[in-house]
Amino acid sequence: MAGKRILVVEDEIITADDIKENLQDLGYTVIAVVSSGEEAIKKIEEASPDLVLMDIMLQKELDGIETAKQIRFRFNIPVVYLTAYSDKKILERAKITEPFGYIIKPFSERELQINIDIALCKHKMERELKESEKWLTAIIKGLGEAVVATDKNGIIKHMNPFAEAITGWKRENASGKPLTTVFNIISKETEKPTENPVTKAIRENIFYGLADNTILITKEGTEIPVDIIGSTIKDDNHNVIGIALIFSDIIERKKTEEALRMSKLA
Repeated sequence: MAGKRILVVEDEIITADDIKENLQDLGYTVIAVVSSGEEAIKKIEEASPDLVLMDIMLQKELDGIETAKQIRFRFNIPVVYLTAYSDKKILERAKITEPFGYIIKPFSERELQINIDIALCKHKMERELKESEKWLTAIIKGLGEAVVATDKNGIIKHMNPFAEAITGWKRENASGKPLTTVFNIISKETEKPTENPVTKAIRENIFYGLADNTILITKEGTEIPVDIIGSTIKDDNHNVIGIALIFSDIIERKKTEEALRMSKLA
């Protein structure tokens, strides 16, 4: 990934110069070499590098770990630590900043390149995943029907406003809960719970729409007739990893059908 712009944060001058030279030999662009966390934050605000290569033990007020924490959560820029330390407490503290790698001093030019390229690839994949999740959330939110999506264990992952309105559950409260807790459905004919749609979809590797004699019991206990269709969510090997349920309140349709039935009897 030659050409990527890297900020080096290292307070040992000789080491910093060596790192800069190695990076340039590998084809990276070194936007600056700074010796403190405070300088690093300022430089990032000015130049927005693709990656920060930083000593884990800086001597000023902001050490490497505190600086990395700010970089990660304020700027979403990957940080790779440089360290000569293997102290367990330091490394445990460093994990909080979610670094994209560690390079142990002394290191070879090859080790430097491999760690940087892995970090840049990982960050790219992470960013693309987050963008995909945002698109999915936007699509689900914008649909004109109620939608609930689960993983293969039937745990709710997404829920749009229409689903909130019908079930009585807020997305933030429903997320992470079993589908059967939020999407409580019974048969109108037997008044008994129907089989969990996820269980059936996983077993048969396909989703079948549920008949319109299905009743949804809302969070408040109200019984609402619903139509339910859905789609299995599959991985690259065609294994079911979840389902998306699309459902609608058909109470008005039922009232109309009943009115038509009564008019024919009159």
